[in-house]
Order: sequence, then C-alpha cells, then structure tokens
Amino acid sequence: MNEHRFNVFGRIVLVRREGALWQAYALGADGKRSPAGFVVPDFVDAAELEQFLYDLFHESATPGNGDVHRLP
Repeated sequence: MNEHRFNVFGRIVLVRREGALWQAYALGADGKRSPAGFVVPDFVDAAELEQFLYDLFHESATPGNGDVHRLP
C-alpha cells in the first residue's frame, strides 16, 4: 500500500493508494482519519501529489500557511 502525508496549507492530509484508486483522508490531531472531501484522479502519479494538492487548494493559502509539503 502506498501512503503519503502532506501539510496542505495547515491541514494534514493522508493520500493512500487503494488498488487502482487514490483515497484522501483528513487527519485529526488525535490521529483519526475521516474522508477529506476531495478526489485525487487515479492517473495522478505519487510524485505529482504535492503539486496536485497545491493546485487544488492554493486559494486556502494564508500568510502563516502558504505552502504544501510532504510529511515524513
């Protein structure tokens, strides 16, 4: 299974490959996940996820949270 965590303008998101599809989850402070409410198309490559999320949510940028970056 292929999992990727991102800080998306201050929101923590997990994008996980499940079979041929990506599933996106919002991660709470307690580590619980819930559906993130957006779709990542199946043709998006793992290396493109960060840019995809930036393009999708760039209007959410604030002076204190102005970027998308991959988390360890």
